[in-house]
Amino acid sequence: MNQPAETTELQLELRDLKNALAALRDRLETTKAEHEAAVVRAVSEATGENAQLRATVAALRDELEMERGRQTDLVRGAVAENADEIRQLRAAAAALRDELEVERAGREQTVHDAVRLAQDEIAQLKATVAGLRDNLERAAVGAEAALASSRAQARGEIATLQATVRELRELLETRQST
Repeated sequence: MNQPAETTELQLELRDLKNALAALRDRLETTKAEHEAAVVRAVSEATGENAQLRATVAALRDELEMERGRQTDLVRGAVAENADEIRQLRAAAAALRDELEVERAGREQTVHDAVRLAQDEIAQLKATVAGLRDNLERAAVGAEAALASSRAQARGEIATLQATVRELRELLETRQST
């Protein structure tokens, strides 16, 4: 009578462990999806910003080219007066390009770092899940071994009790017949 209760208890514990594992898997999938979504958002934002920066560069280049055209006309009229201003504009354009390249490199590094961190976290979560699976498998094997041992012990006790009953019957029959 105690064995079925232990068996039921072990089955309940095994069910609870399976439910906990399912919950952990769901949580891992949710976390993974959130991290993937965050990476996608970061990449999307960086792509959008890069497109905006490229548009800004194109606009600046167009504006610079137009300014150069105007400056060329002015240079024809007053080369000495405007030569310094042309050098300043070229330096500003170069500085803007350099600044843009630095900013772009920084953004690319930020996205790269975010992706690397997400991948590291995913790897850690996978390792945790593997460890949890190993623990669950060890617990299941231990529970199965304990159950098998309990069953074997119960069979032995039943066999002993049956032999005792047989002996007592034979003894009773022997006494009744004498």
